[in-house]
Amino acid sequence: MTETPTANAGNGDNTDVAAMSYEQAREELVAVVNQLEAGNTSLEQSLALWERGEALAARCEAWLEGARQRLDAARAGAEDSGAGPADNGSN
Repeated sequence: MTETPTANAGNGDNTDVAAMSYEQAREELVAVVNQLEAGNTSLEQSLALWERGEALAARCEAWLEGARQRLDAARAGAEDSGAGPADNGSN
């Protein structure tokens, strides 16, 4: 019983990863890691899973970096408008 988490993991085609949400990529990455840790796969399957995992991890990192940039931009906008969290008007 050595099924891959997705149909694409066994053939090296990871193009679908680019369309995944953070949650989808993270969930599948956990499944890939669990399958690799179980050690019940052939060398070829393990390599395909590893490649899939790398693609999924990169997708998660891209989502996190985008979120970080959005937060930084929001903070910068709040500071520019004088509406920062420390400005509560109680001085």
